[in-house]
Amino acid sequence: MAEIGSAPTKRMCSVPERAMVHIAMTALQFGYAGNHVILRAALNMGISKLVFPIYRNIIALVLLVPFAYFLEKKDRPALTTSVLIQFFLLGLVGITSNQGFYLLGLENTSPTFASAIENTVPAVTFLMATILRIEQVHLKRKDGIAKVLGTLASVIGASVITLYKGPAIYRPNPPLHQSLSLFSLGDAKGKNWTLGCISLIAHCLCWSGWIVLQAPLLKKYPARLSVTSYTCFFSILQFLAMAAFIERNSQAWLVHSGGELFAIFYAGVVASAFAFAVQIWVIDRAGPVFVAVYIPVQTLLVAIMASISLGEEFYLGGIIGAVVIIAGLYMVVWGKSAERKFAIEKAGMSSKVENDWATSCGKSSLVQPLLSNSSSNS
Repeated sequence: MAEIGSAPTKRMCSVPERAMVHIAMTALQFGYAGNHVILRAALNMGISKLVFPIYRNIIALVLLVPFAYFLEKKDRPALTTSVLIQFFLLGLVGITSNQGFYLLGLENTSPTFASAIENTVPAVTFLMATILRIEQVHLKRKDGIAKVLGTLASVIGASVITLYKGPAIYRPNPPLHQSLSLFSLGDAKGKNWTLGCISLIAHCLCWSGWIVLQAPLLKKYPARLSVTSYTCFFSILQFLAMAAFIERNSQAWLVHSGGELFAIFYAGVVASAFAFAVQIWVIDRAGPVFVAVYIPVQTLLVAIMASISLGEEFYLGGIIGAVVIIAGLYMVVWGKSAERKFAIEKAGMSSKVENDWATSCGKSSLVQPLLSNSSSNS
């Protein structure tokens, strides 16, 4: 199997922009890692699983719309029925189903488990992107092998953190959570572990599909913030429609504590507005697989945050898993860089061939009249 698919050409990033892509994805994983713990705390407080994402996405939409309107006013393409349908479906898959399944799964499992199971997203995204020919996989070239091995290494490293503890390496003393009173981080009662696992698997499938489907849409509608805003808008309508039938308790729409308010604003600002904008920007610059391969970093960060804030011990398995994750990320980044260089060299060779051909055609056109004139004079 030499080559799978033929991806559309992505925008070539400059060196400073490539650095910004890595910084943005690292910051995004910190935001998501905190989101795991904060959302679980909000669920333990009894916040509604339908009302919470409505408030969260309204905050995100309010933050995104001004930037989308003013920054993309001149570049925004005209809306068509086909594009609106794609926005609706993107909102249904990427936000409504994604967030809904995640909250249901998180309520019935734990932040660490939810973070760990999300490590299937890189592999699923890689497979989807390859099938849809958005990502190139040249298995006879080093860059293709590096991308495949790097993706697998990231998943394996995160699995090591989850499944293997080993001896304790670090334990904070005293734990930070002893001085915090904003959240109650104990386990929620009445868990249904099977339902939680199924919901988180569905969440991962939706997340992968969302990441992959944004890439072709950006080709048709290259206004990133507008795409994100429309997607968020349609997801709010979808959540409101479900809440109208399911959430009949008026008390569920009230914010009962500072902890709930903080969770709503954190999720809306960091895990939605910031995350949506960063994710679609990186997809446009580096492709969906690059975005997905950073997700296992969350598992490492959740383990560190839990150790610092909740007083949990940090084990040898976390160190080993972190090293494997970093190695996997390096392989994918190297593979993408090598693929980029190969594409540039190939484009340079093609242009050289075209120039040589044009030069030869030019010479023949100059020589031909001279020959014809000389023959006619003779």
